[in-house]
Amino acid sequence: MDSKSGFNRRDFLLASAGTGLMAMVPPGVRSGAWAAGSDAPEKKEVRIGFIPLTDCSSVVMAAVQKFDEKYGIKIIPTKEASWASVRDKLVNGELDAAHVLYGLVYGVQLGIGGPKKDMNILMTLNQNGQAITLSNQLKDKGATDGTKLAALIAKKEREYTFAQTFPTGTHAMWLYYWLAAHGINPMKDTKIITVPPPQMVANMRVGNMDGYCVGEPWGNRAIVDNIGFTAVTTQDIWVDHPEKVLGTTADWVAKNPNTARAMTAAIIDAGKWIDASLGNKQKTAETVANKAYVNTDADVIVARMLGRYSNGLGKTWDDKNAMKFFSDGNASFPYLSDAMWFMTQHKRWGLLKDDPDYLAVAKKVNRIDIYKQAATAAGVAVPKSDMRSHKLIDGTVWDGKDPKKYAASFKVHA
Repeated sequence: MDSKSGFNRRDFLLASAGTGLMAMVPPGVRSGAWAAGSDAPEKKEVRIGFIPLTDCSSVVMAAVQKFDEKYGIKIIPTKEASWASVRDKLVNGELDAAHVLYGLVYGVQLGIGGPKKDMNILMTLNQNGQAITLSNQLKDKGATDGTKLAALIAKKEREYTFAQTFPTGTHAMWLYYWLAAHGINPMKDTKIITVPPPQMVANMRVGNMDGYCVGEPWGNRAIVDNIGFTAVTTQDIWVDHPEKVLGTTADWVAKNPNTARAMTAAIIDAGKWIDASLGNKQKTAETVANKAYVNTDADVIVARMLGRYSNGLGKTWDDKNAMKFFSDGNASFPYLSDAMWFMTQHKRWGLLKDDPDYLAVAKKVNRIDIYKQAATAAGVAVPKSDMRSHKLIDGTVWDGKDPKKYAASFKVHA
């Protein structure tokens, strides 16, 4: 027996009998993916798709800062052109996982907005940090907020067009929720189009839409380029709302549970690192600004990543509810109530014809079991409850307790 480690010949024989190579390593020196008795990742390299947005940062930094190595994997961030492309590559297996819209995953799970396939969410990648941008032409007409926009649309001088990034996605839901909170029915009073995030600014510049909802840096970019202004941030619609998730197929997780855990732990570590200091956020912004990732000026990203907002109407402020990647584990935990909220909005806007079993679907898709294992490996605490409660911009409270009633409660709906 090795007196220092307490590891003897019997341990070696047990380990070599099929409990896995890492089981031969004494418990005291195991780390990373081997914590809590986990075993070696089934895949050493994982391809994680992303769209050029600030909130891809934890996926990128997990690779750049080599948090992945700690857990025995190599993350290969793969830049994609659109959310539809991300969806298709997840479904057909070209990607192992992706930085992806929360509502896109549920759309695929429920067979709306694309092919039906069982999906899994391993963690939430971030909270907050999106915005609704309106054109300078609307500003010239005095439509600088929701109330004034509603008054302008009510005149019916012309059709007003607004863009979101994917029909079942987060940006569509934030846009619809904000419009409806001001009495505007997005389905009846406006024209809605789908535009990939990096193409939003160019489309607004040539007049293809009057407003859009998208993730940063494409809100701030419109201000820097003097083509639009921020009418509302999404954290003003719902403080600490869920945003992107780490999504994959249920089949992939079934085949690669150890890899799923390792990948999740590495990205939790990256999010924790980003949130740890202003210096880390600065370095992150400079990194993801590169052509390989978001491909824009670093200062366009860093301002809002640090919470330093300017709305293009002369107002500047420090936003304590800017984009969060960790927030003591609250930003990364895949709350069941968050998942259920998106389904209630899909029902509200006619994307779902019938009420699903909201809680059962959320429990199937959101792999809280794997998240908790990954959090243990990363040394991160998990919230006491799988549900949480929030008041949204229109005064309604969402707590996940009666999703069917909540979905049917809105005066403005499809």
